[in-house]
Amino acid sequence: MSTNQDQRLIKLILDGNVDAFAQLVEKYKHMVYTIAFRMVKRHEDAEEVSQDVFLNVHKNLRKFKKQSKFSSWLYRIAYNRALDHLKSNRNSIMVAMDSYEKSNEPLDDEIIRGFELEDRKMVVKDALRQLSPQDNALMVFFYFEELSLKEISKITEIKENAIKVRLYRSRQRLAEILSKKMTTETIKCYGKR
Repeated sequence: MSTNQDQRLIKLILDGNVDAFAQLVEKYKHMVYTIAFRMVKRHEDAEEVSQDVFLNVHKNLRKFKKQSKFSSWLYRIAYNRALDHLKSNRNSIMVAMDSYEKSNEPLDDEIIRGFELEDRKMVVKDALRQLSPQDNALMVFFYFEELSLKEISKITEIKENAIKVRLYRSRQRLAEILSKKMTTETIKCYGKR
């Protein structure tokens, strides 16, 4: 959906159309959850944050100024709600790692390569989790969601130059973390992308 379609849905929602709100939630629920999970690091907490975000959006939709993109406004709410959740739950944050079941069947080369790729992804995800929640969110916004520095600045209320510096430092920190966990060959493999 385009910005115009978002605006159309917003108008319908403000006119009381429940289905339009469901469409808006469906469109953005994955991104809101991703932001929340990257920051709070637990699925249950990310679901709670996501629900809070959409409740907040529904309650405050009339306050949305149509000068910026709806997605930027929504991401800002998600970012701030995740930060609030972290502040209120500092002592209860735990990192959960996904586990893989081993099969008794013999594995062929392609399956082994698939496991190796998944293992690398897990190592990178774990390394991202070791960054601060704010730096993790910046990395997600810039590299995974491919938002511009200007859009990230609107969401986080951090100046563009400061974002550049934080991204640079986060990449350095990530490389440092990965260098302890991966072989040089594997790191070079990721560096070529």
